Amino acid sequence: MTTEMQEIAITEEKPLLTGQADTKDAELAARILLDQGQEHSIETPHGVLHVTLHGTRTTRRPAILTFHDVGLDSKSCFSPLFKFEEMQEIVKNFTLIHVDAPGQEEGAAAYPAGYQYPSMDTVAEMIPAVLQFFNFRTVIGVGVGAGAYVLSKFSIANPDSVEGLVLINIDTNARGWIDWAAQKLSSVTSSLTEQIVSHLFSQEELSSNTDLVQSHRERISKASNLVNIELFWKTYNSRRDLNIDRNSSFKCPVMLVVGDQAPYEDAAVECNSKMDPTTTSFLKMADAGGLPQLTQPAKLTEAFKYFIQGMGYMASSCMTRLSRSRTTSLSSSYSMDGSRSRSRTLSQGSQGGQMPPSPSQTMEVSC
Repeated sequence: MTTEMQEIAITEEKPLLTGQADTKDAELAARILLDQGQEHSIETPHGVLHVTLHGTRTTRRPAILTFHDVGLDSKSCFSPLFKFEEMQEIVKNFTLIHVDAPGQEEGAAAYPAGYQYPSMDTVAEMIPAVLQFFNFRTVIGVGVGAGAYVLSKFSIANPDSVEGLVLINIDTNARGWIDWAAQKLSSVTSSLTEQIVSHLFSQEELSSNTDLVQSHRERISKASNLVNIELFWKTYNSRRDLNIDRNSSFKCPVMLVVGDQAPYEDAAVECNSKMDPTTTSFLKMADAGGLPQLTQPAKLTEAFKYFIQGMGYMASSCMTRLSRSRTTSLSSSYSMDGSRSRSRTLSQGSQGGQMPPSPSQTMEVSC
């Protein structure tokens, strides 16, 4: 292990723009932070989706398409991450497409009584219309919880449309009888707001009643579209098993992310065990709670940059700038026969380390 960041020459098949002056970078970053996006209501075969686009549609690179979790919308789920300073290295070179599940956007009108909310499968079938509307052939998907499930379903059905997936708090399994009974009991003893808050946050966060927990509890309880949130919650709890198989499910690199002691930690670990080890990386984040994109945006940004680099979209010059701004210490162990490594640790440190592998090499990370 060296004590200095190694300069690694990377042959870029799809390089980003490089060599811009620092002042221009700063000006561009400022414009990105102030950008409120272009809002669109997109007609799909199964209803209307609210979508917010940041950036230009003319880029030849894939768009980064996000899908939020239950109890959140695209803004509350992803704005802190994509407005994060170091994330601007990526944001300035990609188009962002934030998709809100039906009726989940901020200020959405409440659905009438008896409204039939689309199934999770149907929601996934709405996404191709979004790509067609913006004329994007492929995307890099970033999903959280229910959004991770939707993007997984979309990727399995449309493998040629997805170049990579970042799945946070993924649970690919249908609810079993025990889960179903527990949910029924919870619906009797707990309010809808408390059910969703327990879905989003770890027990430690709930016990500590952190500021983040309090703010989201208040936001959900006062939401004008609370009936819509409840419909999405019930739909997610009625999801079908994705039947993940390492030989045939995903045709693209996948990064699984979960917070240590998060509500879906066991589900993410189980999903990891079913994935193709040659195209999957597993990031388990310490002190991240249930929503690592909100509590640990710096660590997740760094991991996302490595993921993008492995796909050929991040220049080595960009990575060395990243390394100068944030240093890491890496320790890893791999099996020599190519089987899944079960020990890889990423921690904050005072010394630089070697570059992590690209998505074509399996890594299990705890940071």
